[in-house]
Amino acid sequence: MSESHPKKWDFFIGTQKMKNILVIASHPNIEHSYANKIILSNLELSSLNVEICHIDKLYPTYDINIEAEQSKLIKADVVVLQFPFYWYSVPAALKSWIDKVLSYGFAYGSAGDKLKGKHIIPSITVGGPEESYSATGYNHFSIKELLRPLEQTAYLTQMIWNEPVYTHGCIYIPNVYNTQEEVESRAKNHANRLIEKLESLS
Repeated sequence: MSESHPKKWDFFIGTQKMKNILVIASHPNIEHSYANKIILSNLELSSLNVEICHIDKLYPTYDINIEAEQSKLIKADVVVLQFPFYWYSVPAALKSWIDKVLSYGFAYGSAGDKLKGKHIIPSITVGGPEESYSATGYNHFSIKELLRPLEQTAYLTQMIWNEPVYTHGCIYIPNVYNTQEEVESRAKNHANRLIEKLESLS
């Protein structure tokens, strides 16, 4: 008879049960990503109880399995949205996921309380420099200001909004913008900050 092993989410740290962390990762071309790929890899290698869902790979035509995605959310204690900043918002696949999965009667409405009390953390890689995201910069608004719609989504669904983890200068254009080493170093630092934040919740 084979030895029975406890499931990963049954492990305990001291006397406290590890939280189930669901990472909804969205990147149109993750195989060619320097930053997001490193962040996700570091999460997988951490001691945290993490499930990573690559929605662009799962649903390339945005034909999302709503029931399956809602089931993952119900089991999660913490939800991380991992994505590169796209036109001051989320990538198209993640927007479609939000539109379809966070439905009336599930995430909001008179009986839509399935996400109540769950933590949500945006984890974002930003291509532009920090100084460009200010009242005097060419993007005019800060990252936090541009994330207001996502923050309000958390409030509407009764989730616990956590301050986003984000890093600037996460795009590498050979001989034009940054070096690969700089981007990879920033991504590793980002992963460490995100893991520390998740550990504080666990």
